[in-house]
Amino acid sequence: MKVLVTGSAGRVGRAIYIKLMQNYEVVGLDLTPCSTADFVGDIRDRTLVRNALDGVDAVIHTAALHAPHVGLKSEQSFQEINVDATKQLALQGIAAGIKQFVFTSTTALYGYASTPEGKAGWINEQTPPQPKSIYHKSKIRAEHELEAIAKKHDLPVTVLQMSRCFPEPADLMAVYRLTRGIDARDVALAHMCAIKKCLAGFNRFIISGKTPFSSTDTSDLFHRADTLLAQQCPKIAAAFQARDWVLPKSLDRVYDSSLAQTQLEWNPQYGFEHVLTLLDNDFAEVLPVLTNTKKQPSN
Repeated sequence: MKVLVTGSAGRVGRAIYIKLMQNYEVVGLDLTPCSTADFVGDIRDRTLVRNALDGVDAVIHTAALHAPHVGLKSEQSFQEINVDATKQLALQGIAAGIKQFVFTSTTALYGYASTPEGKAGWINEQTPPQPKSIYHKSKIRAEHELEAIAKKHDLPVTVLQMSRCFPEPADLMAVYRLTRGIDARDVALAHMCAIKKCLAGFNRFIISGKTPFSSTDTSDLFHRADTLLAQQCPKIAAAFQARDWVLPKSLDRVYDSSLAQTQLEWNPQYGFEHVLTLLDNDFAEVLPVLTNTKKQPSN
């Protein structure tokens, strides 16, 4: 099987490209020259896309404008790149004979508005999105376009809405791995599982780390997260204490990835312990802890 990965020079696209190389023939397309970009150019370039699709069986589409581009790129650019180019890529893929399409989306489209008053939000695939920026709105529009294409052309389309997956302070990242964060390597594995499964029709999954919590914990997560973390995950409490870090007293949401784990047979492997390992080994994937999040000395 031959797979095209768009956005293959980015952090997530590169991780997907490298993971798929273990089992498939992989080609990458990106605007930025890179060892994982076999085709270099704009995703809106139809001739480039047509050449990249030659002999391809499946497309993984990660190329997009992202949240940091908001305010720097026009809303028209978000529409052209995140929505129109996504639709065109799927249609060109169908014309080229692809058998499936996997779209990398984001849990950011649920946003703070998904947190109810007085308790943490429990976010799953049935939660209505609450888009705030043009980035969020464009990703939702792209999902809708792909759903229509899947139905009209009988093309298997899988949308993977991934949670936080970027370098940030280690204490935040570690806690988020239990609530609303994910390692790029687990994102890559989820994409490979989606390719292997090739579920019929249109499917959407949240991709986030395993959580020790349940939907019955939302009040405690919001009001006494530090106590609940110590109870439900004593290893992270011990690790924080050993490093003189402070557990958060309130957490506002959990992204529930259980449906993806079940239906895609996907098993996320890189939890909070791996964040600490990356920190201790000076990997750029994780940032040092800010001094104001450490325990303050008592008088």
